[in-house]
Amino acid sequence: MKYLIVGLGNPGKKYIRTRHNVGFILLDFLSNIYDSSFVERKKANIFKTEIKGSEVAFVKPLTFMNLSGSAVFFWAKKLKIPKENILVILDDISLPFGKIRLRQKGSAGGHNGLDDMFNYFSNNEISRLRFGIGNNFLSGGQSDYVLSDFSQSEFSFIESFSKRLFNIIECFIENGIEETMNSYNNL
Repeated sequence: MKYLIVGLGNPGKKYIRTRHNVGFILLDFLSNIYDSSFVERKKANIFKTEIKGSEVAFVKPLTFMNLSGSAVFFWAKKLKIPKENILVILDDISLPFGKIRLRQKGSAGGHNGLDDMFNYFSNNEISRLRFGIGNNFLSGGQSDYVLSDFSQSEFSFIESFSKRLFNIIECFIENGIEETMNSYNNL
C-alpha cells in the first residue's frame, strides 16, 4: 500500500512559524523523527519513507495555501495513491489551540486550501487532521491572525505534539481513518 501525508502551508521564510503553516511545521518535525529531509520536486517538497510496511510520501505543497489542490492531486496521481490513503494536516481557527479533530469527509469549514483540494478531487471525502490554532483575534483580523507567528511556548507544544502525530499516522496507515478517529478525536 502507498500513502500520502500532506501538510498545508505557505512556502517562503516569512511564513515559516505562522499559524497557517502548522501543517508544514508538523511535517518538518516528523522529518526529524524519521531522520529524513525534504527535497524540492515538482510543485512540492517531499520525502518518502516506509511505515508499517507501506510506502509513505510526505508532501508540503509549494503552490501556496489557497492553491494546494494542484500539488496534492499531482502527487497522488504520480505516486498512484488512492484518495482514501491521503491524510491532510491543516490549521483550524474553530478549534482551541492544540486540539485536534480528525475527519473523513465534510465541508472545508472556510479553509481555502482544503476547498481547493475538493475541487481537484471532485468531492470532499479527503481525510484530514485539523490542528487547532485558536481564534484570538478581533472581527476582521482573521488574515493577520493566521499569518502571525506562534509564540515560543506554542511552538514547543507543536514540537511535542509531533510525537503523538507520529502515532496517529501509524494508526491511519495500519487501521484506516475510522479507527484513527475513534482513537484520537477525544484526546
